[in-house]
Amino acid sequence: MLNDHHQKVQASHLKRNAYLYVRQSTLRQVFENTESTKRQYGLRQRAVALGWADERVIVIDTDLGQSGAATDREGFQRLVAEVGMGHAGIVLGLEVSRLARNSMDWHRLLEICALTSTLICDEDGVYDPAHFNDRLLLGLKGTMSEAELHVLRARLQGGILNKARRGELEMRPPVGLIYTSDGTLVLDPDQQVQHCLRWLFAAFARTGSACATVKAARDEKLAFPRRCAKGPHKGELLWGSLTHDQVLRVLHSPRYAGAFVYGRCHTVRTIDGRTRLRRMPRDEWVTLIPGNHAGYISWDEFELNQHRLHANAQAMGTDRRRGPPREGPALLQGMVLCGRCGQRMTVRYHDRHGQLCPDYICQRERIKHGQAVCQHVPGTGIDQAVAAVLIEAVNPVALEVSLVVQQELQSRFEEADRMRHANVERAQYECELAQRRYMRVDPDNRLVADSLEADWNEKLRALGDAREEYTRRRDEDARLLTDEQRKAIVQLATDFPRLWNDPGTLDRDRKRMVRLLVEDVTLNRDDKITIHIRFKGGARKSLHLPLPKCSWQQRVTPTAVVQEIDHLLDEHTTAQIADVLNARGFAPGAGSAFNTRMIARLARDYHLKPRYDRLRERGMLTLQEMADALHVTPHTVKIWLRRGLLRGHAYSDKNESLYEPPGDLAPRKKPGAKLSQRRLEATVPPERTEGVQYAT
Repeated sequence: MLNDHHQKVQASHLKRNAYLYVRQSTLRQVFENTESTKRQYGLRQRAVALGWADERVIVIDTDLGQSGAATDREGFQRLVAEVGMGHAGIVLGLEVSRLARNSMDWHRLLEICALTSTLICDEDGVYDPAHFNDRLLLGLKGTMSEAELHVLRARLQGGILNKARRGELEMRPPVGLIYTSDGTLVLDPDQQVQHCLRWLFAAFARTGSACATVKAARDEKLAFPRRCAKGPHKGELLWGSLTHDQVLRVLHSPRYAGAFVYGRCHTVRTIDGRTRLRRMPRDEWVTLIPGNHAGYISWDEFELNQHRLHANAQAMGTDRRRGPPREGPALLQGMVLCGRCGQRMTVRYHDRHGQLCPDYICQRERIKHGQAVCQHVPGTGIDQAVAAVLIEAVNPVALEVSLVVQQELQSRFEEADRMRHANVERAQYECELAQRRYMRVDPDNRLVADSLEADWNEKLRALGDAREEYTRRRDEDARLLTDEQRKAIVQLATDFPRLWNDPGTLDRDRKRMVRLLVEDVTLNRDDKITIHIRFKGGARKSLHLPLPKCSWQQRVTPTAVVQEIDHLLDEHTTAQIADVLNARGFAPGAGSAFNTRMIARLARDYHLKPRYDRLRERGMLTLQEMADALHVTPHTVKIWLRRGLLRGHAYSDKNESLYEPPGDLAPRKKPGAKLSQRRLEATVPPERTEGVQYAT
């Protein structure tokens, strides 16, 4: 054997270094299994015996305390690098399992050694990977080493799984739960820890969002506990500010609901050799035992929390159809779908008169591919229309009909429950019958006994499946409403409009109420805005709204106001028209009230006939014309106007008037003579002076 060894060791090998690889799987083995470590270091003398000088033997022991299945071993990578560069003449290891525990590392090392003519030595002998027989033997040893690791792991995992299926496996509990001396998992006796966890669950139930829970804890300046998992303070309770990931860990953990769970995460090895944890769906968990120990919340509350978290997380998924209710005034935030492409629409706000107004925008393609916005729909009118539909839907009549339907469904559930219970009873009878048959058979007649035992086991499995199905379906069926619950629901219908319109109701609370009734809303904008509302129960309702006006359209004065101004110009000035319109409740297109300048501008822009022209068409005279007609001075005309002897009509707001001539204007004999009081009374009929406004 020694001769064979020395025949494989050539002078070319001795010119290079000998590398001794030393490794132990864990630090505990390094400190406790010292004999194995000594045996590995003893291979140094083996290299010297084969012909290498003592100073040419290089020991690589930087991987002490690391598993052979790990892919990030620094010492092993150094060894492979030295072999690949041709610096190694021989590689020494106590056994194959010291060098590698997986086939990938082992066969890669063999391939590189064969290419560089490097020998491999263990306690059994010296091998040349370039020779077929040695390569075959080394490959078989590597496979056996990997299989040995699998067997060891399977034995350990078998015992762990057996205890986990019974719910007796002790695992590191989350903060707030501790094991007693007899192995029972109970609530942490620290009252402060209990108070913090109960506050967290209550805050999430109130806000409906993990991020909002963190904000509430920050506003109240609360400190939350966490248990140190490693380091010098391992196992100690540390206090700090509440973080978002901590809230999610608490809410997602079934242990706080009193359930024992095992197999929520599996270790997966990636293509680059690294390992990561993959969260498994609930139906693939190894063990789930609700009510196994004390908890902070019930299992129903845990399920409700998971449903809320899932609804909130949909905003970050591929469909992006949902989102948690936030503080903004957009009522349909996170629930709007584009009627053209089906994508989820986002919310943008703009300020209008000091208030935030929402807009629903479909901009997925613009963000991803730089295309134009698919749809941009103003949301103020849409929110008001949907709110009106919800207030109309939540009424006593609709709720009474829903309660009647609920009772009808409950009767159907009860009938189906009786049928499923009959199936369980039949399976129970068949199982007991198979048991009696097995008990009556002669134990020595193994042919018959084995057959009856297999039949009994089959009936037992069928009975277990029937009971499990019965329990599952019974929990899924709706429960019968009590009279108190019916009265509370009907009372809610009468209180809902008042609660909705209450200024103290937060926008977040309104959004949460909408999510209880509405599944989603689809918007489509063409020549009008079409709103498709899909309710939780499957009902649908469509609304049609006119397109919102542009900014300039909103500032246009209504046609009815312009017509009213045209009618009032016959008898009123611009200032009087402004007062009349404001008193009648008319509103301009821009501004809060009419004024003189606004009336004049509207008359000019809409080409309304001026009041001066209207009065001239009625035969009115100016001051000078009236004075010339009566053969008096303009001052005399004004005096007669103040005394009521003449009628005048103001045509502007600057005390400018036109005068209505008397019916009979007799020329005077002598210029400058005054008309008598009797003459004026005769020429100006009294009935024509009644109700006339005079300019001052």
